[in-house]
Amino acid sequence: MNPVPWYALYTKPRHEKKLADLLNEKHIEAYVPVRRVLKQWSDRKKMVDEPLIRSYCFVRANPGWYYEALNTPGAVRYVWFSGQAAPIPDWQIKVLRTLTGSDLDVECHTGPFQPGVMVKVIAGPLIGTVGEMISKAGKNRMLIRIDHLDSVVSVAISPFLLEKLPDRIKKIQEEEAKKKHKRFW
Repeated sequence: MNPVPWYALYTKPRHEKKLADLLNEKHIEAYVPVRRVLKQWSDRKKMVDEPLIRSYCFVRANPGWYYEALNTPGAVRYVWFSGQAAPIPDWQIKVLRTLTGSDLDVECHTGPFQPGVMVKVIAGPLIGTVGEMISKAGKNRMLIRIDHLDSVVSVAISPFLLEKLPDRIKKIQEEEAKKKHKRFW
């Protein structure tokens, strides 16, 4: 039996959490990764939860609930490739949940990134997670690419918690990415 896939639902601006609440009220599983940030106004500072990936809500919808989720106020459209909604791998949602549930320094970036050195986390809350190691502003960060969103989530991590993967694994992953790219275009 195949599990029900996750999809990325594009939202109206600043409607991510509201849409997730409405979908959950309809008993449709929805997830918006959030991070706590310090916001400053002229008279005060306050910790607030803001979406990690703006204008997206992740939805686990079977075919019967697919259009019900899309017709919820705040939803705009699904992320599509080759004429159908593009599923988001379950492991990427699990990694997002782990990242946002921890005290790690997490950021989201859009646009292309140069490939980094393939690494695997060997200790800590992200143990077993595979990503790419880059250096940004003199700090080591691990990138996790989110399929079909042209986004990466980066997390500050000690290089002592990582092991470098052999180059052959990177080549295999690049070949799989090329196959996916051909399949969707």
